[in-house]
Amino acid sequence: MTPTGPPSAERDTTNVTNAVDVVTLGESMVTFLPSRPGRLADVPSFDRGIGGAESNVACMLAAAGHSVKWVSRVGDDGFGDHLVEAIASYGVDTSAVRRDPARPTGIYFRTAGDRATDDHEVAYYRTGSAASAMAADTMDLDAIRSGRVLHLSGITAALSGDCRGLLRELTARRPGRPLVSFDVNHRLNLWRDPAEAGEILRGLARGSDLVFVGEDEAHAAWGVTGGPAAVRAALPEPSTLVVKKGAEGATVFEQDGTVTFVPALRVDVVAPVGAGDAFAAGFLSATLRGLPVRDRLRHGHLMAAAALTVPGDLGTPPARNHADRLAALDDDAWGTLRLGPGWTDAVTEDVHETVATEEVRIP
Repeated sequence: MTPTGPPSAERDTTNVTNAVDVVTLGESMVTFLPSRPGRLADVPSFDRGIGGAESNVACMLAAAGHSVKWVSRVGDDGFGDHLVEAIASYGVDTSAVRRDPARPTGIYFRTAGDRATDDHEVAYYRTGSAASAMAADTMDLDAIRSGRVLHLSGITAALSGDCRGLLRELTARRPGRPLVSFDVNHRLNLWRDPAEAGEILRGLARGSDLVFVGEDEAHAAWGVTGGPAAVRAALPEPSTLVVKKGAEGATVFEQDGTVTFVPALRVDVVAPVGAGDAFAAGFLSATLRGLPVRDRLRHGHLMAAAALTVPGDLGTPPARNHADRLAALDDDAWGTLRLGPGWTDAVTEDVHETVATEEVRIP
C-alpha cells in the first residue's frame, strides 16, 4: 500500500498571519520527585516539578527558539497556576489554556528509579482532571490548528472518551490542516483495555503526517515484531514514520520509500526520563528548518542527550550553532561522540534572533 497524506500545499501554513511554528495539545501535571531514593512509602519529602509529554515538547522547542503554543485545560487552583507559569517561563504561549473551576489539575508522584525499565513507582492522581474534559466542542479548534505543526500524543487519548473524540477530529485528513505530528506514547497503565488502546492508537497514527513510535511500543500496542520495516508495514499511511529503538538509534521511513537510519549517541545518563519528548522536539525543530532527514534524526538524538544528562524531564537545548556543528560531523566522528552533563553549556548564542529570519516551507 502506498503511503498517503495531504499534499504539502494543503497543509502548509507558513503564510498565515500570526501562525506559530508549533502548537501542542495535551495534559501537563505537577510532578513530585523524591528527595531521596526508595519506595514511595519511605520517601519523606518531594520536590515539585512539571511533567507532560506535549508540554515537554513545547518547552524544549521554545527554549530552542521556536514560537510555540500549548493548549490544554487546568484546574482553577494553585497547581494550575504553577503549571501555566512554569511552562510560560520557557517562552511558550499559554493564552489558549483554559481553567476549569469544577475539576482539579492532575498531579503525580514518582520514585527515582528507571522509568524505561519499570524500575520505579508512579502514583497518578489525574482521574477526573481538568484536562480529561478536553473535547472537540469545548476546545478552541482554531487555536489548536493555528500552527505550522500540530503535535499530539497518544497519552491524551487515554484520558477520556471526550479526549479521544478530540484527537480523532484533529487527525481527520482535511484540506488546510497543519502538519499533524503524533507521538504514539503508549502507556499501558493508562488504559483499561490493551486491545482497545492498540486500535485507537493505530487509528490516530494512520491519520497523522509524522509519527514517532518505539519498536517496543509497536510490539506492545499492535504485536508487531520484525524491526522497523515491520512497523512501517503496519503503518503505511504517515508521510514520515520515525521508528525508535532506544540507545541503538532511530529509522525514518519517507513517503517516497527512502529509509534512513542514524545511530544514537553515547551519553553519560543522569536520569533516563524525558528523552522521547526531547527527541521529538529536536526532530520537529530540524523539520521546521528544512534540514535533511539525516540531520533531523541527529538533532533528535542531540536534544534527547540534553534531557538525559540532567536530573529532570527538561534539559537545556544546545545552542543552534553548536548543535549544527555536531549534526554535520562525518559518520566516524558521530559514532565516537560522547556527551555528558553540562555539554549543552559549551556554546551560547541568541537562538531567538536566529530563528526570526527563517521562512521554510514544511515538506
